[in-house]
Amino acid sequence: MERRSGIAMIEDGFWRRKRLDEMSTEEWESLCDGCGKCCLVKLEDEETGEVAYTDVACRLLDLGTCRCSAYADRQAHVPDCIALDPGAVDRLPWMPPSCAYRLLHEGRDLPAWHPLVSGDPSSVHRAGASARGRIVSERSVGESELEDHVVSWPSARMRTRRRRAVPC
Repeated sequence: MERRSGIAMIEDGFWRRKRLDEMSTEEWESLCDGCGKCCLVKLEDEETGEVAYTDVACRLLDLGTCRCSAYADRQAHVPDCIALDPGAVDRLPWMPPSCAYRLLHEGRDLPAWHPLVSGDPSSVHRAGASARGRIVSERSVGESELEDHVVSWPSARMRTRRRRAVPC
């Protein structure tokens, strides 16, 4: 495993050669760019099933780093927290369009600001692709106030490249 600018590079470009279900646990975990968007409280319209993002983050999300403060045992603290795996990507249409798991599932490449591409864990924040600076903790928002916190920015699709099939 090589290191580049503080990020462990498991196998340079592994995400271009492997399907999600072929990745090791370390590779899988490294796909998370640390944007924090999946940790935002979402509201579902009971009639249409449409999902709306809020700018309210899970109480475990560190608002500065956009990382879970209790990742290893998060489900003990937040029982409905989703444990993401390759099979779940297809069943979670609310995943942000810029999410690496979703992008790769859709046959797209990672954006230039993704830490695996840039080699810099803070590139996601500098690119404006994270929730940092735009969110509040659910500890400070009552459930009756959630509708006042609906935002559209997490669902905006960032520009990403489509991958080309390369002949063997």
